[in-house]
Amino acid sequence: MINMTANAAEAIVDLLARAGVRRFYTVPGESFLELLDAVAQHPELRLVSTRHESGAAFMAEADAKITGVPAVAMGTRGPGAANLAVGVHTAHQDSTPMIVLLGHVETEFFGREAFQEVDLARFYDPITVYAATVQRSDRAAETVARALRHATAGRPGPAMVALPADLLAGQCSPVDLPFPEPPMAHPSPQDVALAADELTRAARPVAILGRGAHDLHDKMVHLAEAYGLGVYTGFRRQDTFPASHPHYLGHLGLGTPDELLEPLRTADVVLVLGSRLSEATTQGYALPRTPARVIQVDVDPLVLGATTPVARGVLASVESFADALLARPASVPRRDWSAAHNAAMRLSDPEGMTSPHGIHPAEVVAAMRRRLPADTVLTNDAGNFSIFGHRYWRFDHPRSQAAPTSGAMGYAVPGAVGAQLAAPDRRVAALVGDGGFLMTGQEMETAVRLGLPVLAVVFQNLLYGTIAMHQARNLGRTAAVDIGPVDIAGIARGLGADSMTVTSSDELDDAFARAAAFDGPRVIAVRTDPDVITPTATLSGLLSRPG
Repeated sequence: MINMTANAAEAIVDLLARAGVRRFYTVPGESFLELLDAVAQHPELRLVSTRHESGAAFMAEADAKITGVPAVAMGTRGPGAANLAVGVHTAHQDSTPMIVLLGHVETEFFGREAFQEVDLARFYDPITVYAATVQRSDRAAETVARALRHATAGRPGPAMVALPADLLAGQCSPVDLPFPEPPMAHPSPQDVALAADELTRAARPVAILGRGAHDLHDKMVHLAEAYGLGVYTGFRRQDTFPASHPHYLGHLGLGTPDELLEPLRTADVVLVLGSRLSEATTQGYALPRTPARVIQVDVDPLVLGATTPVARGVLASVESFADALLARPASVPRRDWSAAHNAAMRLSDPEGMTSPHGIHPAEVVAAMRRRLPADTVLTNDAGNFSIFGHRYWRFDHPRSQAAPTSGAMGYAVPGAVGAQLAAPDRRVAALVGDGGFLMTGQEMETAVRLGLPVLAVVFQNLLYGTIAMHQARNLGRTAAVDIGPVDIAGIARGLGADSMTVTSSDELDDAFARAAAFDGPRVIAVRTDPDVITPTATLSGLLSRPG
C-alpha cells in the first residue's frame, strides 16, 4: 500500500491495483498527467497508449470480457470523453465491467465553458452504471472505490469518474477497503423447486444462455444433460456452450435460419439464464412467445421481465441457480434433440460454398476452421460479414469470443489487442470488414509496438454491406455505401505488421497456414464477393426484386 501522504492519483492507482485491475488503456491528455505517471510508475500495472480513444475503450472492454476483471479506459475532457463513449456504450449494453477515468477542467473554471469543458457526469449517466465528478482531492480514491463496486456488483457495467486536473496532485489518504468477491445472489428454495418441477414436466424445454453464464461452460453442460434441455446461445454469447454438444441448438443472432428457430417456437418452457433478452436474441422481441412459460434468472431485478413476459422471475446468479437445480434429484424423461442439433451442424458447415464472382465469405471461415486452432479467441466487428463468422465458426471453448452486442463498428482490431493482453497464452484473431478496419485498424500499430501476435482477417468487399442490404430491401437502391479499393495490406505494412492480400480462393489455405503460427502481428485482406450479402441472399437479388 502507498504511504499516507500520497497524491490523489497515486491513491486511485493503488486502490485499483489492490482490487486486481492490471491494465489501463488511453490516449494521454494534459488533464490527467499525475494519473498517467502513477500508473506508469506502478510495478504491477501496464499502461497502454492507443491511437484513438475508441480503441482504448474497446481494448478495455475486450480485456474484461476475457478475464472478468475490469480494465481501465482513460481520456481527457470533452473530446477524449466523446471518443471513448462508443466503447463505454458497448460495455454498458454488454454488461462488461469497466472503470472510466476522465480528466476534467480545473474546479475554479467549472461552469464557464472552459477549454474542452463538458458536464461529464451528465454526458455519461445514460451509458454507465455510475457517473460522478470528484470535488475534493481527499475524496478521490473513495469515489473511485464506489465506482468499482458499481461496475462489478449485480449486473456489471462501466463506471465513470471525472477527475478535475487541479485535484490529482492534492493529498489523498489510501482507501483501505476490503475487496471480497461480490456476494452471490441465491435463489429461494421455492423458486428452485417450482423451476425444477416445470423443467421436469415439460415436453420440449429449451434454455437461452447470456452473459451471466459466461464462466460456466461445464456447469451449463451438466445442467442441460441433467434436465434434458436444448440450448441456444444468445446474440454474440456463443462461447457460453459448446457447439459440438448434442444438446446445442444454435445461435440466436442476426439472420438466424427459420429451421434453427423451430425448437424455440415450439418450446413449452424456456429457461433464460443471464440474458436480458435483447432485440437480436429475441429475433425482434418475437421469441419466446405464448404459450411458452418463461423462467428468467438474473442478478438484476430490472432485467426480469423487462422485454418479455415471464411466468417466473428468479433473482439469483446463474451459477447459484444451476447449483441448486443440480443438487436436486431429477427424474427427467429422455428428450431427443438430435434432429435439431444435426440441423444446427448442417447449417454451420461452410464447406463447398463458393461464388462465381470472387471469394465467398464462407470460404474464409472454412479455411480458418481448417488451419487455426479451435480454441482461438475471435473478436469481431459489426457488419454483414460477421454473420458468416457467427454461423460457420464453431465455438467449443469458454472465453473464446469478444464481440459487441451493441453492434459497434471498429471493435474487432482494438478488441483483439485487449484480448491478447488479457490472455497472452491464447491465439487471438479479429474478424473485420474493410469499413471497420478503416475506422480503427490503426491499432495494429499498438499491436506491433507491444509485440502482440494478433491476426486481423479483413473481409474486403468495398461496401458497407449491412446498410446496402437494408437499402436494397426497403428502397430498391443504395446510397453512401461505397468504400474504395484501399490497399489494406499496404496500410498494415506501413504500421509494421506482416500482411498479404488474398484474391483467390486457392490462396486461402496457404494464407491461414502461415497465420496459424501466430508469430507476430499479421493482417490478411481477403477480397470477398460484394454481391454475397448474407448466407442466403445476394445484393443483386435484393435490388432486382419487383416493387
